[in-house]
Amino acid sequence: MHSLLETPILRRALPDAVPPLENGDHLSASEFMRRYDAMPEVKKAELIQGRVYLMASPVRLDQHGVPDGFIQTWLGVYAAATPGVQHATNATTRLGPDDVPQPDGLLRLLAECGGQTKVDDKGYLVGAAELVVEVAGSSASVDTREKRDSYRRAGVLEYLVWRTWEGELDGWRMENDEYLPWIPDTDGILRSRVFPGLWLNVRALILEDAATVLATVQGGLASAEHAEFAARLKGTLKPKI
Repeated sequence: MHSLLETPILRRALPDAVPPLENGDHLSASEFMRRYDAMPEVKKAELIQGRVYLMASPVRLDQHGVPDGFIQTWLGVYAAATPGVQHATNATTRLGPDDVPQPDGLLRLLAECGGQTKVDDKGYLVGAAELVVEVAGSSASVDTREKRDSYRRAGVLEYLVWRTWEGELDGWRMENDEYLPWIPDTDGILRSRVFPGLWLNVRALILEDAATVLATVQGGLASAEHAEFAARLKGTLKPKI
């Protein structure tokens, strides 16, 4: 004989009972965050178009660890030299009622510099970062389809996916509410419109040529377009006391 406490109706009514996140669950953003906050042992989970994705598999050094390091170095060097621009890794981001991704890397303009995002009272990012980068191995289908569509709808202006298994870099940038291919110039350099001076040598990235990747972004930071952008941002920042 089953106890009354084992019936689904009474079990759902128990105080302080928070169900665990499960792969494939269909949840709202608020319910996803409630369950995610109650599971500190879970290091990465995302809600994409209302569906839960748990990243529980081991992280390969060659397919994710090293490529992710390249991306974070590239973004971090740029942010360090650009006032009003913040670099973050694996930051849970509330895009909307059905989407809470945790992008591998992002650049955001601070709100006082006209940025699209804010930080809520729990420390989570709310809104679409201006630039998002994902390092994709087995998750490539999600990153280049459902997640791409979610980023577009939310207003991420530039989006990159490094498909490490295939050795390819996909890029999109916003044009009239649609994502169009973001492709390198004839010299093989990918140049951001949102973050002037953020330059990426795509071939060097794919070949994991760190020296060339760094030399290229340093060239962008030394450009006139970056100097003008940085000066404009600096003028909007409140002086630190």
